[in-house]
Amino acid sequence: MLMLGADQVRTLDGAAVRADAVTFDPAFADPAQAVVTAVTQPVLLSFVPAQPNGRAMLVLGGGGYVQLMAGREGVQVARWLTALGYHAHVLLHRFPDAANGAVAALADALAAMRLLREDDSALGVVGLSSGGHLAACLAAAVPEEWRVSCDATTRPDVLVIGYAPISTNAAGRTIVADKPPLPPVEKQAMYDRLQPDAQLLQDPPPAFIVYSGNDPVVPVENARRLHAAWEQAGGAAECHIFADAPHGFALDTQGLPVSVWPQLCAAWLRQVGFL
Repeated sequence: MLMLGADQVRTLDGAAVRADAVTFDPAFADPAQAVVTAVTQPVLLSFVPAQPNGRAMLVLGGGGYVQLMAGREGVQVARWLTALGYHAHVLLHRFPDAANGAVAALADALAAMRLLREDDSALGVVGLSSGGHLAACLAAAVPEEWRVSCDATTRPDVLVIGYAPISTNAAGRTIVADKPPLPPVEKQAMYDRLQPDAQLLQDPPPAFIVYSGNDPVVPVENARRLHAAWEQAGGAAECHIFADAPHGFALDTQGLPVSVWPQLCAAWLRQVGFL
């Protein structure tokens, strides 16, 4: 899987990795560009730093909850983090659909946090695009009817959130007038029930927030909502909005000011004592 050793790939429940656990788009052979089109068994891809700093990061890539940018927003992010000394773990989670229900992605992220806490007492989360929405949900209240539990082990110590659709996909909170529900219905149900800015728990962990001011896919209002919610909940958040950047700028958008965000984030991680 992505040309990783067997010791770098593990399931969340300790079971053997099934042959059909993850389906990759064959058009993207380079691991740094890999795209996942289906997940039947969630797995973690682990990357070890040459010089460990004693901390770990869970990486949540985007893809609109219908696919996963496992390369650009997973493997590439993990390589950046290991260069900084972190153990990095990329989660390939299930999608909210008829087979898995609306709770699937959140349940997998919570399970990944619990598993990683067994080895890493200091654990942060980096989430981009839909992965940023999922990351923010780890600092928010969970719908009681979903019957998934969260506690101190599932709460990140720090959060890095990039160009995430925090709540503008939720019914009644859209920016685009008369925006139709997003398919499949389980995905829309998830966005309706998981609105991190409205459900943020008190005293959230430090957060680094980075967005594009002219993002055509995820309105920058998401950044403003999230930053305001963090402050109202008594947390500290650093928010960077770059005036001109594409959606999904990740780590490989060169030639624009947004390309410096990883350096700004690393400086922030040092400032908050997590690097």
